[in-house]
Amino acid sequence: MAKKEIHITADGKKELEKELEELIAKRPEIAEKIATARAFGDLSENEEYSSARSEQKMTENRILEIQDILKNAKVIRSGKKSSVSLGAVVKLDLDGRKLEYTVVGATEANPSAGKISNESPIGKVIMGHKVGDKLDFNGRAVKILSIG
Repeated sequence: MAKKEIHITADGKKELEKELEELIAKRPEIAEKIATARAFGDLSENEEYSSARSEQKMTENRILEIQDILKNAKVIRSGKKSSVSLGAVVKLDLDGRKLEYTVVGATEANPSAGKISNESPIGKVIMGHKVGDKLDFNGRAVKILSIG
């Protein structure tokens, strides 16, 4: 079964690669914590050991997740777009409020940082539309002001 392509910006890919490097570099530190905690004796009631093993498990899971994302990543090209698509910077008027978002894949979406997913409710509404288009988003008026 083929894996799903994961859409990601070049910056998002760089951020993931940096995080991966940091997590891999953290492995010896975690192993040292486990070895030190193991030396305390009885592992069944050893909170330091349990904590270190939990940290190791979360770190290894995140490493695997990032490696999988990077393996299936398709880098989105940014730049001037004629319609809303992945990588576009979109300025919207939402019921009189001016908003600016970069449309990204679900993996790197972060609305508080101005990055919305093409799979999000607003992302689905604006995808493929052009400057000047007036749309309905859950009963609210949305107008596309610009696409960069």
